[in-house]
Amino acid sequence: MTALLDGLAVNPAAPADLLLRLLEPEHESAWSALASRRASFPEEVTAAIVTHPHPRVRGALARNPFVDPEVRGLVVDDPEWLVRARLAGRPDRTRPVRPLPDWVIDRMLTTYESDCLQELFFSCQIPFRVQRSFGGHPMASIRQMATNMWTLMSGDERTALLNDPHPRVRASAEHMLETDDAEAMERRLGPLPVPRNHGTGLILVNYRLSRTVVDWLLRDPHPDNPWVLAHNHSTPPDVVARLVEHPDPEVRLELARRGDLVPALVKTLARDLDPRVRTAISLRPELTEDERAAIDYTVDADDDFGPIDHHACAAPDPDASAAYARSRHPLLRRRAARDPALPAALVALLARDDDLGVRMLLAHNHPAPPPELLLRGYLEHRGAARDLLTEHPRFPVAGLGARFADADAPDERRLAVLDPGLAPGTADRLTRDPDPAVRAGAARHPRLPGGRLLALLDDEELAQHAAANPALPVTVMRGLLT
Repeated sequence: MTALLDGLAVNPAAPADLLLRLLEPEHESAWSALASRRASFPEEVTAAIVTHPHPRVRGALARNPFVDPEVRGLVVDDPEWLVRARLAGRPDRTRPVRPLPDWVIDRMLTTYESDCLQELFFSCQIPFRVQRSFGGHPMASIRQMATNMWTLMSGDERTALLNDPHPRVRASAEHMLETDDAEAMERRLGPLPVPRNHGTGLILVNYRLSRTVVDWLLRDPHPDNPWVLAHNHSTPPDVVARLVEHPDPEVRLELARRGDLVPALVKTLARDLDPRVRTAISLRPELTEDERAAIDYTVDADDDFGPIDHHACAAPDPDASAAYARSRHPLLRRRAARDPALPAALVALLARDDDLGVRMLLAHNHPAPPPELLLRGYLEHRGAARDLLTEHPRFPVAGLGARFADADAPDERRLAVLDPGLAPGTADRLTRDPDPAVRAGAARHPRLPGGRLLALLDDEELAQHAAANPALPVTVMRGLLT
Protein backbone atom coordinates (compact mmCIF):
# COMPACT_ATOMS: atom_id res chain seq x y z
CA MET A 1 0.00 0.00 0.00
CA THR A 2 2.94 2.34 0.68
CA ALA A 3 4.01 2.19 -2.96
CA LEU A 4 0.52 3.07 -4.17
CA LEU A 5 0.30 6.07 -1.84
CA ASP A 6 3.76 7.26 -2.91
CA GLY A 7 2.60 7.11 -6.50
CA LEU A 8 -0.58 9.03 -5.75
CA ALA A 9 1.45 11.64 -3.90
CA VAL A 10 3.34 12.59 -7.06
CA ASN A 11 0.52 12.06 -9.55
CA PRO A 12 0.16 15.40 -11.38
CA ALA A 13 -3.58 14.81 -11.84
CA ALA A 14 -4.34 14.07 -8.20
CA PRO A 15 -6.99 16.56 -6.93
CA ALA A 16 -6.26 18.87 -4.01
CA ASP A 17 -8.63 17.13 -1.60
CA LEU A 18 -6.90 13.81 -2.15
CA LEU A 19 -3.47 15.35 -1.53
CA LEU A 20 -4.80 16.92 1.66
CA ARG A 21 -5.97 13.52 2.83
CA LEU A 22 -2.49 12.14 2.22
CA LEU A 23 -1.20 14.67 4.75
CA GLU A 24 -3.30 13.11 7.49
CA PRO A 25 -1.57 10.93 10.14
CA GLU A 26 -2.98 7.66 8.78
CA HIS A 27 -1.05 8.20 5.53
CA GLU A 28 2.25 9.19 7.12
CA SER A 29 4.20 6.88 4.80
CA ALA A 30 3.35 9.17 1.86
CA TRP A 31 4.38 12.43 3.50
CA SER A 32 7.93 12.44 2.19
CA ALA A 33 6.96 11.67 -1.41
CA LEU A 34 4.23 14.30 -1.39
CA ALA A 35 6.28 17.13 0.09
CA SER A 36 9.68 16.42 -1.47
CA ARG A 37 9.02 15.02 -4.97
CA ARG A 38 6.14 16.96 -6.50
CA ALA A 39 6.99 19.82 -8.84
CA SER A 40 3.90 21.84 -7.92
CA PHE A 41 1.05 21.94 -5.42
CA PRO A 42 -2.44 23.41 -5.38
CA GLU A 43 -2.42 26.51 -3.22
CA GLU A 44 -4.35 24.94 -0.37
CA VAL A 45 -1.97 21.96 -0.29
CA THR A 46 1.05 24.27 -0.09
CA ALA A 47 -0.56 26.04 2.87
CA ALA A 48 -1.26 22.70 4.55
CA ILE A 49 2.35 21.56 4.15
CA VAL A 50 3.84 24.82 5.41
CA THR A 51 1.64 24.68 8.53
CA HIS A 52 1.73 20.90 9.00
CA PRO A 53 2.22 19.94 12.67
CA HIS A 54 5.02 17.50 11.89
CA PRO A 55 8.41 19.07 11.04
CA ARG A 56 9.26 16.10 8.82
CA VAL A 57 6.67 17.30 6.29
CA ARG A 58 7.88 20.89 6.37
CA GLY A 59 11.50 19.74 6.17
CA ALA A 60 10.71 17.61 3.11
CA LEU A 61 9.33 20.68 1.35
CA ALA A 62 12.47 22.62 2.29
CA ARG A 63 14.60 20.04 0.44
CA ASN A 64 12.30 19.60 -2.58
CA PRO A 65 14.51 20.12 -5.69
CA PHE A 66 11.58 20.15 -8.12
CA VAL A 67 9.28 22.81 -6.69
CA ASP A 68 9.69 26.55 -7.29
CA PRO A 69 12.18 28.01 -4.77
CA GLU A 70 9.55 30.60 -3.85
CA VAL A 71 7.46 27.73 -2.42
CA ARG A 72 10.44 26.26 -0.56
CA GLY A 73 11.07 29.69 0.91
CA LEU A 74 7.71 29.68 2.68
CA VAL A 75 9.29 27.68 5.52
CA VAL A 76 12.04 30.27 6.05
CA ASP A 77 10.66 31.22 9.49
CA ASP A 78 9.90 27.67 10.60
CA PRO A 79 10.20 27.24 14.38
CA GLU A 80 12.21 24.00 14.01
CA TRP A 81 15.98 24.33 13.53
CA LEU A 82 16.05 21.18 11.39
CA VAL A 83 13.58 22.62 8.87
CA ARG A 84 15.58 25.84 8.60
CA ALA A 85 18.79 23.83 8.18
CA ARG A 86 17.23 21.85 5.36
CA LEU A 87 16.22 25.01 3.58
CA ALA A 88 19.78 26.30 3.92
CA GLY A 89 21.27 23.11 2.46
CA ARG A 90 21.44 22.20 -1.20
CA PRO A 91 18.21 20.33 -2.08
CA ASP A 92 19.78 17.72 -4.36
CA ARG A 93 23.45 17.28 -5.24
CA THR A 94 22.67 15.35 -8.42
CA ARG A 95 21.03 18.25 -10.25
CA PRO A 96 21.49 22.00 -10.65
CA VAL A 97 20.25 24.13 -7.77
CA ARG A 98 17.96 27.10 -8.33
CA PRO A 99 18.60 30.24 -6.28
CA LEU A 100 16.34 31.14 -3.42
CA PRO A 101 14.34 34.37 -3.78
CA ASP A 102 16.05 37.53 -2.57
CA TRP A 103 13.55 38.04 0.25
CA VAL A 104 14.19 34.54 1.56
CA ILE A 105 17.95 34.99 1.46
CA ASP A 106 17.73 38.28 3.31
CA ARG A 107 15.51 36.74 5.97
CA MET A 108 18.00 33.90 6.44
CA LEU A 109 21.00 36.21 6.59
CA THR A 110 19.38 38.39 9.22
CA THR A 111 17.84 35.70 11.45
CA TYR A 112 19.63 32.35 10.99
CA GLU A 113 22.29 30.82 13.20
CA SER A 114 25.90 30.67 11.97
CA ASP A 115 25.83 26.90 11.28
CA CYS A 116 22.82 27.30 8.98
CA LEU A 117 24.40 30.30 7.26
CA GLN A 118 27.55 28.33 6.59
CA GLU A 119 25.45 25.62 4.97
CA LEU A 120 23.61 28.27 2.94
CA PHE A 121 26.82 29.69 1.49
CA PHE A 122 28.07 26.24 0.50
CA SER A 123 24.72 25.39 -1.12
CA CYS A 124 25.11 27.83 -4.07
CA GLN A 125 21.58 29.12 -3.49
CA ILE A 126 22.69 32.76 -3.17
CA PRO A 127 23.03 34.54 -6.53
CA PHE A 128 26.37 36.21 -7.17
CA ARG A 129 24.63 39.57 -7.67
CA VAL A 130 23.15 39.30 -4.17
CA GLN A 131 26.55 38.58 -2.64
CA ARG A 132 27.97 41.61 -4.46
CA SER A 133 25.30 43.76 -2.80
CA PHE A 134 26.25 42.82 0.77
CA GLY A 135 28.40 45.92 1.22
CA GLY A 136 25.34 48.16 1.11
CA HIS A 137 23.20 46.12 3.50
CA PRO A 138 21.83 47.96 6.56
CA MET A 139 22.91 45.14 8.88
CA ALA A 140 26.55 45.26 9.96
CA SER A 141 27.06 41.48 10.06
CA ILE A 142 26.13 41.25 6.39
CA ARG A 143 28.35 44.19 5.42
CA GLN A 144 31.13 42.28 7.15
CA MET A 145 30.42 39.31 4.85
CA ALA A 146 31.05 41.63 1.89
CA THR A 147 34.74 41.74 2.74
CA ASN A 148 35.02 38.13 1.58
CA MET A 149 34.72 39.48 -1.98
CA TRP A 150 37.48 42.03 -1.44
CA THR A 151 39.41 41.28 -4.63
CA LEU A 152 36.29 41.88 -6.74
CA MET A 153 35.49 45.25 -5.21
CA SER A 154 36.06 48.70 -6.62
CA GLY A 155 38.16 51.24 -4.76
CA ASP A 156 35.05 53.09 -3.62
CA GLU A 157 33.50 49.89 -2.25
CA ARG A 158 36.65 49.10 -0.28
CA THR A 159 36.87 52.62 1.08
CA ALA A 160 33.27 52.47 2.25
CA LEU A 161 33.96 49.30 4.24
CA LEU A 162 37.20 50.67 5.67
CA ASN A 163 35.21 53.66 6.92
CA ASP A 164 32.14 51.68 8.01
CA PRO A 165 30.46 52.94 11.20
CA HIS A 166 30.63 49.47 12.77
CA PRO A 167 34.00 48.44 14.24
CA ARG A 168 33.71 44.78 13.23
CA VAL A 169 33.15 45.73 9.60
CA ARG A 170 36.14 48.09 9.67
CA ALA A 171 38.30 45.44 11.32
CA SER A 172 37.36 42.85 8.71
CA ALA A 173 38.10 45.30 5.88
CA GLU A 174 41.44 46.22 7.43
CA HIS A 175 42.28 42.54 7.73
CA MET A 176 41.60 42.07 4.01
CA LEU A 177 43.76 45.11 3.27
CA GLU A 178 46.61 43.45 5.16
CA THR A 179 46.56 40.45 2.83
CA ASP A 180 48.45 42.63 0.33
CA ASP A 181 50.86 43.99 2.93
CA ALA A 182 54.02 41.87 3.33
CA GLU A 183 55.00 43.50 6.63
CA ALA A 184 51.55 42.87 8.10
CA MET A 185 51.81 39.29 6.91
CA GLU A 186 55.10 38.88 8.79
CA ARG A 187 53.52 40.25 11.96
CA ARG A 188 50.59 37.87 11.60
CA LEU A 189 52.86 34.87 11.10
CA GLY A 190 55.11 35.72 14.04
CA PRO A 191 58.73 34.64 14.48
CA LEU A 192 60.20 32.20 11.97
CA PRO A 193 60.04 29.25 11.72
CA VAL A 194 56.25 29.22 12.05
CA PRO A 195 54.19 26.15 12.98
CA ARG A 196 52.44 24.65 9.96
CA ASN A 197 48.69 24.56 10.48
CA HIS A 198 45.57 25.64 8.63
CA GLY A 199 45.92 29.27 9.72
CA THR A 200 49.54 29.74 8.73
CA GLY A 201 49.02 27.71 5.56
CA LEU A 202 46.21 30.07 4.51
CA ILE A 203 48.49 33.07 5.01
CA LEU A 204 51.43 31.56 3.12
CA VAL A 205 49.31 30.55 0.17
CA ASN A 206 47.25 33.71 -0.24
CA TYR A 207 48.91 36.71 1.41
CA ARG A 208 51.66 38.88 -0.05
CA LEU A 209 54.97 37.37 1.05
CA SER A 210 57.97 39.35 2.21
CA ARG A 211 61.39 38.40 0.88
CA THR A 212 62.31 37.20 4.36
CA VAL A 213 59.47 34.70 4.35
CA VAL A 214 60.18 33.66 0.75
CA ASP A 215 63.80 32.89 1.61
CA TRP A 216 62.71 30.95 4.68
CA LEU A 217 60.31 28.88 2.55
CA LEU A 218 63.16 28.11 0.17
CA ARG A 219 65.37 26.90 3.02
CA ASP A 220 62.70 25.08 5.01
CA PRO A 221 62.41 21.38 4.04
CA HIS A 222 58.59 21.21 4.32
CA PRO A 223 57.33 19.33 1.20
CA ASP A 224 54.51 21.84 0.54
CA ASN A 225 56.79 24.87 0.23
CA PRO A 226 57.55 24.63 -3.50
CA TRP A 227 53.83 24.43 -4.33
CA VAL A 228 53.10 27.36 -1.98
CA LEU A 229 55.67 29.49 -3.78
CA ALA A 230 54.41 28.39 -7.18
CA HIS A 231 50.87 29.37 -6.24
CA ASN A 232 51.37 32.60 -4.28
CA HIS A 233 50.78 35.62 -6.51
CA SER A 234 53.59 37.62 -4.90
CA THR A 235 56.44 35.13 -5.35
CA PRO A 236 59.39 37.04 -6.84
CA PRO A 237 60.28 36.39 -10.51
CA ASP A 238 63.68 34.86 -9.68
CA VAL A 239 62.05 32.25 -7.44
CA VAL A 240 59.40 31.50 -10.06
CA ALA A 241 62.19 30.91 -12.61
CA ARG A 242 63.94 28.49 -10.23
CA LEU A 243 60.78 26.43 -9.78
CA VAL A 244 60.29 25.77 -13.51
CA GLU A 245 62.71 22.85 -13.25
CA HIS A 246 61.20 21.46 -10.05
CA PRO A 247 60.78 17.65 -10.19
CA ASP A 248 57.19 17.71 -8.87
CA PRO A 249 54.77 18.17 -11.80
CA GLU A 250 52.15 19.64 -9.43
CA VAL A 251 54.53 22.54 -8.78
CA ARG A 252 55.14 23.10 -12.48
CA LEU A 253 51.40 22.85 -13.16
CA GLU A 254 50.75 25.61 -10.63
CA LEU A 255 53.39 27.74 -12.31
CA ALA A 256 51.74 27.21 -15.69
CA ARG A 257 48.56 28.81 -14.29
CA ARG A 258 50.28 31.98 -13.08
CA GLY A 259 49.30 35.18 -14.80
CA ASP A 260 52.78 36.71 -14.57
CA LEU A 261 54.90 34.11 -16.40
CA VAL A 262 57.49 35.70 -18.67
CA PRO A 263 57.62 34.43 -22.29
CA ALA A 264 60.79 32.43 -21.75
CA LEU A 265 59.19 30.40 -18.96
CA VAL A 266 56.05 29.90 -21.02
CA LYS A 267 58.19 28.41 -23.78
CA THR A 268 59.97 26.15 -21.31
CA LEU A 269 56.76 24.82 -19.78
CA ALA A 270 55.21 24.37 -23.23
CA ARG A 271 57.76 21.55 -23.67
CA ASP A 272 57.20 20.06 -20.21
CA LEU A 273 57.21 16.28 -19.88
CA ASP A 274 53.86 16.32 -18.06
CA PRO A 275 50.86 16.67 -20.43
CA ARG A 276 48.84 18.55 -17.81
CA VAL A 277 51.50 21.26 -17.65
CA ARG A 278 51.63 21.58 -21.44
CA THR A 279 47.84 21.74 -21.61
CA ALA A 280 47.66 24.48 -18.97
CA ILE A 281 50.23 26.50 -20.92
CA SER A 282 48.26 26.04 -24.14
CA LEU A 283 45.32 27.91 -22.59
CA ARG A 284 47.25 31.07 -21.72
CA PRO A 285 45.55 34.19 -23.09
CA GLU A 286 48.70 35.74 -24.55
CA LEU A 287 49.26 32.89 -27.00
CA THR A 288 48.19 33.03 -30.63
CA GLU A 289 46.16 30.23 -32.18
CA ASP A 290 49.25 29.00 -34.02
CA GLU A 291 51.29 29.01 -30.81
CA ARG A 292 48.59 26.97 -29.06
CA ALA A 293 48.47 24.49 -31.91
CA ALA A 294 52.23 23.98 -31.71
CA ILE A 295 51.92 22.68 -28.12
CA ASP A 296 51.35 18.98 -27.55
CA TYR A 297 48.34 19.38 -25.24
CA THR A 298 45.76 16.76 -24.28
CA VAL A 299 41.96 16.90 -24.24
CA ASP A 300 40.05 14.81 -21.71
CA ALA A 301 36.95 13.20 -23.19
CA ASP A 302 35.80 11.43 -20.02
CA ASP A 303 34.46 14.34 -17.96
CA ASP A 304 30.81 14.57 -16.94
CA PHE A 305 30.35 17.86 -18.84
CA GLY A 306 27.31 18.70 -16.73
CA PRO A 307 25.41 21.86 -15.81
CA ILE A 308 26.92 24.73 -13.84
CA ASP A 309 25.26 26.88 -11.18
CA HIS A 310 25.69 30.06 -13.22
CA HIS A 311 23.74 32.30 -10.88
CA ALA A 312 26.30 31.68 -8.12
CA CYS A 313 29.31 33.02 -10.03
CA ALA A 314 30.27 36.09 -12.02
CA ALA A 315 28.95 36.26 -15.58
CA PRO A 316 31.55 35.40 -18.24
CA ASP A 317 33.04 38.19 -20.34
CA PRO A 318 31.00 38.15 -23.57
CA ASP A 319 33.98 39.23 -25.68
CA ALA A 320 36.13 36.46 -24.22
CA SER A 321 33.38 33.90 -24.81
CA ALA A 322 33.06 35.01 -28.43
CA ALA A 323 36.82 34.66 -28.95
CA TYR A 324 36.87 31.26 -27.24
CA ALA A 325 33.98 30.03 -29.38
CA ARG A 326 36.02 30.66 -32.53
CA SER A 327 39.27 29.23 -31.17
CA ARG A 328 40.87 26.15 -32.68
CA HIS A 329 41.56 24.90 -29.15
CA PRO A 330 38.71 22.63 -27.96
CA LEU A 331 39.27 23.46 -24.29
CA LEU A 332 38.73 27.15 -25.01
CA ARG A 333 35.63 26.33 -27.01
CA ARG A 334 34.43 24.39 -23.97
CA ARG A 335 34.77 27.57 -21.92
CA ALA A 336 32.58 29.37 -24.41
CA ALA A 337 30.04 26.54 -24.34
CA ARG A 338 29.55 27.08 -20.58
CA ASP A 339 28.33 30.65 -21.14
CA PRO A 340 24.51 30.76 -20.85
CA ALA A 341 24.47 34.18 -22.56
CA LEU A 342 26.25 32.98 -25.71
CA PRO A 343 24.57 34.55 -28.80
CA ALA A 344 22.46 32.37 -31.07
CA ALA A 345 24.97 32.44 -33.95
CA LEU A 346 27.73 31.06 -31.71
CA VAL A 347 25.33 28.52 -30.21
CA ALA A 348 24.65 27.24 -33.72
CA LEU A 349 28.39 27.12 -34.39
CA LEU A 350 29.26 25.16 -31.26
CA ALA A 351 26.29 22.82 -31.65
CA ARG A 352 28.11 21.44 -34.70
CA ASP A 353 31.48 21.23 -32.94
CA ASP A 354 33.49 18.06 -33.40
CA ASP A 355 34.40 17.96 -29.68
CA LEU A 356 31.99 16.02 -27.47
CA GLY A 357 32.77 18.18 -24.45
CA VAL A 358 31.86 21.36 -26.32
CA ARG A 359 28.53 19.95 -27.44
CA MET A 360 27.63 18.53 -24.04
CA LEU A 361 28.54 21.68 -22.11
CA LEU A 362 26.47 23.73 -24.55
CA ALA A 363 23.52 21.36 -24.23
CA HIS A 364 23.61 21.48 -20.42
CA ASN A 365 24.34 25.17 -19.88
CA HIS A 366 22.62 27.22 -22.56
CA PRO A 367 18.93 28.03 -22.00
CA ALA A 368 18.10 27.56 -25.69
CA PRO A 369 20.18 24.72 -27.13
CA PRO A 370 19.06 23.25 -30.45
CA PRO A 371 16.65 20.37 -29.73
CA GLU A 372 18.62 18.01 -31.94
CA LEU A 373 21.74 18.76 -29.87
CA LEU A 374 19.94 17.60 -26.71
CA LEU A 375 18.95 14.32 -28.30
CA ARG A 376 22.38 13.80 -29.83
CA GLY A 377 23.98 14.49 -26.45
CA TYR A 378 21.83 11.89 -24.73
CA LEU A 379 22.69 9.30 -27.35
CA GLU A 380 26.42 10.02 -27.41
CA HIS A 381 27.40 10.64 -23.81
CA ARG A 382 27.12 8.48 -20.70
CA GLY A 383 27.98 11.11 -18.07
CA ALA A 384 26.27 11.42 -14.70
CA ALA A 385 24.11 14.35 -15.88
CA ARG A 386 22.92 12.62 -19.03
CA ASP A 387 19.31 12.10 -17.95
CA LEU A 388 18.95 15.81 -17.15
CA LEU A 389 18.96 16.47 -20.90
CA THR A 390 15.63 14.68 -21.26
CA GLU A 391 14.11 17.07 -18.67
CA HIS A 392 14.98 20.13 -20.74
CA PRO A 393 11.83 21.78 -22.13
CA ARG A 394 13.41 21.82 -25.61
CA PHE A 395 14.14 18.08 -25.65
CA PRO A 396 12.51 16.76 -28.85
CA VAL A 397 10.04 14.15 -27.57
CA ALA A 398 7.69 13.94 -30.56
CA GLY A 399 8.22 10.78 -32.60
CA LEU A 400 10.58 9.11 -30.12
CA GLY A 401 8.21 6.15 -29.70
CA ALA A 402 8.33 5.06 -33.32
CA ARG A 403 12.06 5.69 -33.47
CA PHE A 404 13.28 4.00 -30.30
CA ALA A 405 10.65 1.58 -28.95
CA ASP A 406 12.44 -1.34 -30.63
CA ALA A 407 16.01 -0.15 -30.13
CA ASP A 408 18.52 -2.72 -28.95
CA ALA A 409 19.94 -0.52 -26.19
CA PRO A 410 17.68 -0.12 -23.13
CA ASP A 411 18.76 3.50 -22.60
CA GLU A 412 17.47 4.26 -26.09
CA ARG A 413 14.18 2.45 -25.45
CA ARG A 414 13.76 4.72 -22.42
CA LEU A 415 13.40 7.58 -24.88
CA ALA A 416 10.30 5.98 -26.36
CA VAL A 417 8.25 6.50 -23.19
CA LEU A 418 8.98 10.24 -23.32
CA ASP A 419 6.89 10.55 -26.49
CA PRO A 420 3.48 12.04 -25.65
CA GLY A 421 2.11 10.42 -28.80
CA LEU A 422 3.32 6.92 -27.95
CA ALA A 423 0.96 4.32 -29.41
CA PRO A 424 -1.16 2.69 -26.66
CA GLY A 425 -0.19 -0.78 -27.82
CA THR A 426 3.49 0.14 -27.67
CA ALA A 427 3.06 1.54 -24.17
CA ASP A 428 1.41 -1.71 -23.11
CA ARG A 429 4.27 -3.74 -24.60
CA LEU A 430 6.94 -1.61 -22.96
CA THR A 431 5.49 -2.29 -19.49
CA ARG A 432 6.93 -5.79 -20.05
CA ASP A 433 10.31 -4.57 -21.30
CA PRO A 434 13.44 -6.26 -19.87
CA ASP A 435 14.71 -2.88 -18.60
CA PRO A 436 13.15 -1.67 -15.30
CA ALA A 437 13.39 2.02 -16.24
CA VAL A 438 11.52 1.38 -19.49
CA ARG A 439 8.83 -0.56 -17.64
CA ALA A 440 8.47 2.22 -15.07
CA GLY A 441 8.20 4.92 -17.73
CA ALA A 442 5.61 2.96 -19.67
CA ALA A 443 3.56 2.38 -16.50
CA ARG A 444 3.43 6.18 -15.99
CA HIS A 445 2.55 6.97 -19.61
CA PRO A 446 -0.89 8.58 -19.99
CA ARG A 447 -1.56 6.63 -23.20
CA LEU A 448 -1.24 3.27 -21.51
CA PRO A 449 -4.50 1.36 -22.10
CA GLY A 450 -6.86 1.62 -19.13
CA GLY A 451 -7.13 -2.09 -18.55
CA ARG A 452 -3.38 -2.53 -18.36
CA LEU A 453 -3.06 0.52 -16.11
CA LEU A 454 -5.56 -0.85 -13.61
CA ALA A 455 -3.90 -4.26 -13.69
CA LEU A 456 -0.55 -2.73 -12.83
CA LEU A 457 -1.96 -1.37 -9.58
CA ASP A 458 -1.66 -4.95 -8.33
CA ASP A 459 1.85 -5.39 -9.74
CA GLU A 460 4.44 -5.47 -6.95
CA GLU A 461 7.08 -3.69 -9.03
CA LEU A 462 5.03 -1.22 -11.08
CA ALA A 463 2.15 -0.33 -8.73
CA GLN A 464 3.80 2.91 -7.60
CA HIS A 465 4.37 4.05 -11.19
CA ALA A 466 0.83 3.12 -12.21
CA ALA A 467 -0.55 5.12 -9.28
CA ALA A 468 1.46 8.12 -10.53
CA ASN A 469 -0.07 7.88 -14.01
CA PRO A 470 -2.13 11.03 -14.72
CA ALA A 471 -4.61 8.96 -16.75
CA LEU A 472 -5.67 7.04 -13.65
CA PRO A 473 -9.36 7.85 -13.01
CA VAL A 474 -9.91 10.04 -9.95
CA THR A 475 -12.49 7.57 -8.65
CA VAL A 476 -9.77 4.91 -8.66
CA MET A 477 -7.37 7.26 -6.88
CA ARG A 478 -9.91 7.86 -4.14
CA GLY A 479 -10.53 4.14 -3.89
CA LEU A 480 -6.83 3.51 -3.26
CA LEU A 481 -7.04 5.62 -0.12
CA THR A 482 -9.80 3.51 1.33
